Amino acid sequence: MYRPTLDPLADSLAWSALVAALPIVTLFLLLGVFRVRAWLAALGALAVALAVSILAYAMPTGQALLAASQGATFALFPLVWTFGTAIWIYRMTVTSGHFDVLRRSFARVSDDQRVQAMVIAFCFGSVLEGLAGQGTPVAITTVMLLALGFGPMKAATVALVANTVPAAFGPLGLPITTLAGVTDLPADQLGAMAGRQVPVVALVIPLLLVFMVDGRRGLRRTWHIAVICGLSFALAQFLTSNYFSVALADIVAGLVSAVVVAVTARRWSPRRTDDGAAAARDGGAAGVPDRRTATVVDQPDAPAEVWRAYAPYLVIVAIFGLSQVPVISGALNSVTVLFDWPGLHLLTVSGEPSSLPVFRFNWLSSTGTLLVAAGLITMAILRITPRAAIVAYGRTLASLRWAILTVCGLLALAFVMNGSGQTATLGTWMAGAGGLFALLSPVLGWLGVALTGSDTSSNSLFGALQVTAAQRAGLDPVLLAAANASGGVIGKMISLQNLTIAASAVGLSGREGDLFRRMFGWSVVLICAMALLVGLQATPVLSWMVP
Repeated sequence: MYRPTLDPLADSLAWSALVAALPIVTLFLLLGVFRVRAWLAALGALAVALAVSILAYAMPTGQALLAASQGATFALFPLVWTFGTAIWIYRMTVTSGHFDVLRRSFARVSDDQRVQAMVIAFCFGSVLEGLAGQGTPVAITTVMLLALGFGPMKAATVALVANTVPAAFGPLGLPITTLAGVTDLPADQLGAMAGRQVPVVALVIPLLLVFMVDGRRGLRRTWHIAVICGLSFALAQFLTSNYFSVALADIVAGLVSAVVVAVTARRWSPRRTDDGAAAARDGGAAGVPDRRTATVVDQPDAPAEVWRAYAPYLVIVAIFGLSQVPVISGALNSVTVLFDWPGLHLLTVSGEPSSLPVFRFNWLSSTGTLLVAAGLITMAILRITPRAAIVAYGRTLASLRWAILTVCGLLALAFVMNGSGQTATLGTWMAGAGGLFALLSPVLGWLGVALTGSDTSSNSLFGALQVTAAQRAGLDPVLLAAANASGGVIGKMISLQNLTIAASAVGLSGREGDLFRRMFGWSVVLICAMALLVGLQATPVLSWMVP
């Protein structure tokens, strides 16, 4: 039985925090500075985490290795099971030719890639995050953008940035309900508070997407649609999370903003570029479609084929919606198996039994299994033979081999840091900032999601710590607990898990470091803005925003 200590190094919390940060620093340096492949960066950081846990935290070697094995297994199920299946569905639509039909259909709604980025990556991605999460939005929207003529790197970066603000409430409010469970605070208050922080970032994201697609020229010509997109999403997310249902915040916001953007783009279309050289240089990223898009738009498709092209995504939405009906949800979860990871015996810092060794094998209700059901229906609709589907799945897994190794290493790293107490040391050290902790509170959530790839996991790690720090500093516990979830959404874009999924989906495996460098600056800017917002909400200036 291992019980972690917060200050194992010279009884100093500061020195211990410095050592505990070594795995994260190693990961960022290998990925962002030395441009090491993602799987090597993850395994390198894991090796450092194991060394720190054994040498500095006196964690038994066997316990450290068992924690790593549980993390790697968790990566395989449910994470790889989820995003691998999502990409498999996409590959079947490519095999049948219906992804080209989908592309032509979207091009007819709007052949402007700036609008497509908002509708697909931001709006539709939010609906997917609200229903499924676990990398599904990034995997699906990235390949959709790729099929619409986006370059691989641009498709990946747009999907990553878009998958930020929905993370606080998806899937189906799980991050907030998890936060409520570990803090003993009312879920409705936490959801309402997060609903008064995250929508502020949502106002900016569509503008950032337009800038990433077409630079300053895109902002000049499409700013009005981006502003309307952000306003409609933010307002719908705020109203739903505060007055209706936290679980539906992303779904309602995504659907409302998609309709608003589609109507606005048709009635108040963005200005076309008249700079032919610039359009050619950008490969069609500007307001006019590229040559390939212009060709396919003119090709008519039979209504039945258009329906089949949209069917896989409609099936996904329908299945995940039905899975939340209480009777169906209960039946799916009734066969879930909970068991302690064999040989792993951990206590928390306070001496209570740790929940970390508990493995939840929800084989029937997991996102990946529901996606398999959607895939089987997709096979029938697209008339894909079982043999072709199996071959497509095998090729999908083969193409994801390095991504799978990366995610396994990353989750093993997270479990070792959590089990040994390194994560608790970092959080406790940051909590010692007193009243200034209001500024650091969202940063803690940001780091948690950057490390684990999940706002739910970050909330389970740091939620209780946020409340304890708030009580010590005389701050509102609801404010800081919600700030952990709100800050975490910005860490999504630099999470190695999401970077790996995006890179694998567009055939850029091995270039996760390039994606990281493109995302890191924007992530820092946004987390500073979130920290400022939470800091002001802790003062009389914006305290009226706290429910």
